[in-house]
Amino acid sequence: MPFLLSLASRTAKVIAPCLLASIVTVSFSDEPHRAVMAWCVGILIAAVALRERLRTL
Repeated sequence: MPFLLSLASRTAKVIAPCLLASIVTVSFSDEPHRAVMAWCVGILIAAVALRERLRTL
């Protein structure tokens, strides 16, 4: 989800960290607390980038 949300952002700099957060989330799927933390970081990065894109419109 963070990666898909980052595709809607204006800059390409956001895509790599969100993709990395998505991969870490999947790799930590055995440990729910770590997976949720990685997912939240990815969503936070993507949400800020999306907010900046909407703000500039």
